[in-house]
Amino acid sequence: MIFVWLGRLLAWALIVFGTARVIIGFYVARNFVEPAAYNAATARYLGSSTSGEAIDKGLMYIAIGIAFGLLARIATQRSS
Repeated sequence: MIFVWLGRLLAWALIVFGTARVIIGFYVARNFVEPAAYNAATARYLGSSTSGEAIDKGLMYIAIGIAFGLLARIATQRSS
């Protein structure tokens, strides 16, 4: 039962973190037009080389979070 709870927690954390990363990636891509400001913002806020890379990683985190959520749901139905 503890693994199901941890799976749910991890799923929610990945979905929230991935969504935040996608939103921040779009924010940086939209609001920092100058190349110097864009490079500084991606390094400071995203920790990656481009905002597109951060958006891709965010979407990957969301997909992994959904997978963990589905696995936790299956484990809950099996244990009942």
